[in-house]
Amino acid sequence: MIPFLLAQAAPVPLMAQALPASSAAAATVLRPQQVAPLPGGLDPVLMVNDNNPELILEPGILLSTFEGKGRPFPEAHLNLPLNGRFDLFSHHVYAGTAQTLESTLWLAVVAMPRQAAPVQLRLVSGATSLSQATSPGQASAPFLPLPPLLPQDGSTYAGPGDRVTTELLSQQTSPQLPQRWSLPAGQLTPLLVLPIPVKGLSPLLNGINLQLRLESSGPISLATLASVGGDQPPAPEVWQALLNGPLSPKEHTASPRGSQGPFAYSRVSGVQIGSVWRGQVTDPGKPFLSVSRAPISWPISSLVRGSHGTGQVQTAELKASYPGTAWAAHGNYGVEYDLRLPLRNDTGRPVSLQLALESPLKGDKPLGGLKFRQGPGGSIWFRGSLEVAGLDGPEGKPLGREGFHLVLRSGQEGPSLGTVTLAPGGQRQLRLRLIYPADATPPQVLSLLPLAPPANPAASPPAQPAVKQSPNQLASPP
Repeated sequence: MIPFLLAQAAPVPLMAQALPASSAAAATVLRPQQVAPLPGGLDPVLMVNDNNPELILEPGILLSTFEGKGRPFPEAHLNLPLNGRFDLFSHHVYAGTAQTLESTLWLAVVAMPRQAAPVQLRLVSGATSLSQATSPGQASAPFLPLPPLLPQDGSTYAGPGDRVTTELLSQQTSPQLPQRWSLPAGQLTPLLVLPIPVKGLSPLLNGINLQLRLESSGPISLATLASVGGDQPPAPEVWQALLNGPLSPKEHTASPRGSQGPFAYSRVSGVQIGSVWRGQVTDPGKPFLSVSRAPISWPISSLVRGSHGTGQVQTAELKASYPGTAWAAHGNYGVEYDLRLPLRNDTGRPVSLQLALESPLKGDKPLGGLKFRQGPGGSIWFRGSLEVAGLDGPEGKPLGREGFHLVLRSGQEGPSLGTVTLAPGGQRQLRLRLIYPADATPPQVLSLLPLAPPANPAASPPAQPAVKQSPNQLASPP
């Protein structure tokens, strides 16, 4: 997740394992190129963004869109109806203690119709994963080391946010998620009750990521609640009592919008506007993207103080949120990027380009390019999957959809995802999709670069063997 404070060297996300990093004093290099705002924008679909607190210390309400009027703690509710298409993003961590070695934090998603009529709720798609499983059948994704680039077959991931977005991108739905619910009027219905266990783990730390795409037949209220107990889920009346109680304590007060000096993003606890960023990446005022624009990059998940000199903040605004928490959805976690690049070779010679997702050093001022580290990068800033269609295949014919898994460190130039070769006058449309994962730190950039000359095979190091995530492997981060 995004660091709490803006600093020269960003800390590692809480649930992300830091692999050995190079010295903070490593040399940097500026790669001269264009950096342009990413065309397109967010759709109007609401997303319930439940990430504050990330580390849950006490039972209570995590987030509620219920009406607070008439309830004992009205300040614990955002009073915002959800109707039609909306999403839920929930990301939390639970740490046991010496007194709670075998405890489980139970995360519940509950809902109730807003009107005196039943409501049907449908799961469009969804996925969930723990960081570490403690029982057979639990979906999990330990933070295992993976190489920078692997083909994605739907089962390559490291970390719960990585697994959830990978499964959503490949149209997989977690088997434990119901396909639909019928919500009786005037009655609280638990949609999901999910465990975050720590029994048998060392350290006593576990996390969960949950993302749902939902559609309701009428207006509803929704809440996420936390209760600490044993191996069995709490009784239904526990959730009703918690909904009438206070908030679970929030963490990391946000700096006000427009603050100068050190800046705390905090974490999000609210309802954002936007779940998908769609864009047609073209030259200004034209229906195509000229190959002559390369080298060029566009920010992905740019945010305040992290626009790479474009001035573009892609962060979703919040329709409702709790005081002191993040005032915007910094990082666009759980947001899907769906981008099309209609390339045209309007030069008089054949042109070969390569496509890459990269993680340059974070910055906000125009530099005439992007700054990267020389040699090994810093901490891991991106673990995630993406899908690309239209790259060169055998005999130059365009390929269909291909999946990739990337692990990028801070300041790292991205590995090439593939090439596009066009004769004079040739055209090709690329399409790229990714869902920004919870275990990443923004921003990254999408880059279109001139094809580098072939490397000398004799000077190339041996290829690193692929390390695949086993769905049944239980492991603790070192």
